[in-house]
Amino acid sequence: MIARTIETRTHGRYLVEPAAVDGPSPLVVAFHGYAESAEPALTRLRATPGIERWHRVAVQGLNRFYQRRTDQVIAGWMTRQDRELAIADNLAYVHAVVDAVAREWPVTDTLIIAGFSQGTSMAFRAAAASPRAVGGIVAVGGDIPPEIADDGLRRCGRVLLCRGRADEWYTSEKFSTDVARLDRAGVEARALEFDGGHEWSAPVVAAVAEFLGGVAR
Repeated sequence: MIARTIETRTHGRYLVEPAAVDGPSPLVVAFHGYAESAEPALTRLRATPGIERWHRVAVQGLNRFYQRRTDQVIAGWMTRQDRELAIADNLAYVHAVVDAVAREWPVTDTLIIAGFSQGTSMAFRAAAASPRAVGGIVAVGGDIPPEIADDGLRRCGRVLLCRGRADEWYTSEKFSTDVARLDRAGVEARALEFDGGHEWSAPVVAAVAEFLGGVAR
């Protein structure tokens, strides 16, 4: 048996909530966790005080499947199979989404990328490879991909890195390793550990509001 891969055209899904103010607005792009759709990512952003001044975009993973119990359509970002090709496909997809949004709505130069759980790795990859300048990353409940070098991390702007103390997926050891990586790369970062588990909870919402307020222009 000989296994081959071939590039093919596909379509991705993303959700947009335009800013509720006139004129150019900053842009925040969010990535959901494994076995979610774009809707939860947008819901998390909505909870942020002051978010109405931002264009909000939630990108859904290309790898869609059904939630067995509810028959709901959910998605993931990649599997082990053809991982590097999937990363390249995802990056091209995300860059196309950002370009499409910027063509349709007036945006400022401020671009923030947010990720939850598996979406955190996607956020760091998208920022490190972004053709546009990235003002910062909000990373909640997920780790930095091992393949991103220090120069790639420096392209991510400021970082808000969040972990629930009871999170069994994003462990204390992984969190400490990521904090050290950001420090070594010279990235301005805030490391937040909060009482909770694998979740985007009230302390995260407050920290995100403060973070966005500090980078918006």
